[in-house]
Amino acid sequence: MSAQIKVTTDTRHSGILGLGAYRPERVVTNEEICQTIDSNDEWIRTRTGIESRRFAARDETVVSMSIEAGRQALENAGVDPADIGCVIVATSTHLLLSPPAAPIVANALGTGGPGAFDLGAGCAGFCYGLSLASDMIRSGTEDKILVIGTEILSVTTRPDDRGTRMIFGDGAGAMVVGLTDEPGIGPVVWGSDGSQSDAITQDKDWLQYFDDLKEDPKADRPWIKMTGIAVFRWAAFEMAKVAKLALDKAGVAASELDVFVPHQANSRITDLLAKSLELGEDIPVAHDIAEAGNTSAASIPLAVEEVLRTGKAKKGDTALLLGFGAGLSYAGQVVTLPAAPK
Repeated sequence: MSAQIKVTTDTRHSGILGLGAYRPERVVTNEEICQTIDSNDEWIRTRTGIESRRFAARDETVVSMSIEAGRQALENAGVDPADIGCVIVATSTHLLLSPPAAPIVANALGTGGPGAFDLGAGCAGFCYGLSLASDMIRSGTEDKILVIGTEILSVTTRPDDRGTRMIFGDGAGAMVVGLTDEPGIGPVVWGSDGSQSDAITQDKDWLQYFDDLKEDPKADRPWIKMTGIAVFRWAAFEMAKVAKLALDKAGVAASELDVFVPHQANSRITDLLAKSLELGEDIPVAHDIAEAGNTSAASIPLAVEEVLRTGKAKKGDTALLLGFGAGLSYAGQVVTLPAAPK
């Protein structure tokens, strides 16, 4: 007779226990960006909603920023690092093929060697990680998990590329996910459209670059490029459907939301999504893009930090999170917000 595998049968709920954020010190204004691209402050503000963004210092990395955001999240959650059973780092800009960032971050935080892995899902990465953490908590795999979204996009965008340089910024955000008495993280709605994978992509791989160097010692290195119009059309119209599905899955009506936190890709996309959801004028919408730009996988936790820090939202509020971007990939879920970081 085959052995019977033991699994958790108790009803377990997951929720967000604490939040942390790290924003690099250097503020880069539109005026500074326009020193290397053909644009101006008014055009950038009108088309994207961005007034400034943060660029990491030369000695800062996705690892160092993750450590700072993770430490803050643990402190705000009141969780001992040794109690963390897994560390998930969502990023597309860890610039080493090996080792992954997560084990280094886990060690630096004093977690004692839990499961740790990186997750690559572009701008949807944090919502992917949050969903995985929630499911691991609910299944009984772990009781507490640290999820981090972190990016250093300033070194991946060509300084004279008008399509990317003004858009992206750097930063890190983290959440501790753990057992709760009531459901605090709803089911995820996620997916991808690989047929549009070239809408946001690295323009060449590194092997091609090395081959190019043989022909031309001054060959340009790989950079991130984006077809802005294609991304705008996809996000503005398709993501409204995803947002509504996430609400339906969670059994929450749009009118019951306290706050909407979409990926900070473009303020016009955000406005269109809010309009499609028919949100009331009294429901705040995250607009962290004004001062942070698009920080990809770090965007959602940083935007959550912004609505809590500014008083637009508070602990216990019901929020719809919606991440979308490179892949093209997307993910959304309804959550109960934690307290604002101290």
